Amino acid sequence: MNEPRIKVISINIPKGANVIIGQSHFIKTVEDIYEVLACSSPHLKFGLAFNEASGPRLVRKDGNDPELIEAAVKAALDIGAGHVFVIFIKEGYPINVLNAIKAAPEVCRIFCATANPLQVIVVETDQGRGVIGVVDGYTVVGVEDQEKERERKEFLRKIGYKR
Repeated sequence: MNEPRIKVISINIPKGANVIIGQSHFIKTVEDIYEVLACSSPHLKFGLAFNEASGPRLVRKDGNDPELIEAAVKAALDIGAGHVFVIFIKEGYPINVLNAIKAAPEVCRIFCATANPLQVIVVETDQGRGVIGVVDGYTVVGVEDQEKERERKEFLRKIGYKR
């Protein structure tokens, strides 16, 4: 057996989009996640891709926005790990759909939900690839002061998540 190799996969997030990356265990993932997203908001734009881990081992795809579907397929191919799914959304936020996605019976875990620059850390063995984790955004540089706390609270009210 050859030594496992660690790879860092940078994810290209389309402008104005958020990404959700997770792990699932069944081909029905595409249909179930499609239904979750389509039922969450009539305005949500999305594309999703799911890597099969057995059988024909294809990237399965769906969505309602061709650009986001194409971006999800590219990210899924780049990651290359079986049973991984990638969702890009616009005109909505992960907070609006994350619990419903987690509740899909075949979803095992969520690795990230972000609009930040993103890297997926993948291990590659003789058998295939698996996601170890993610690097979401950048390293912290300090602790918020009163001014930054006030800005955070104002922002949440501005975008409608707090009164």
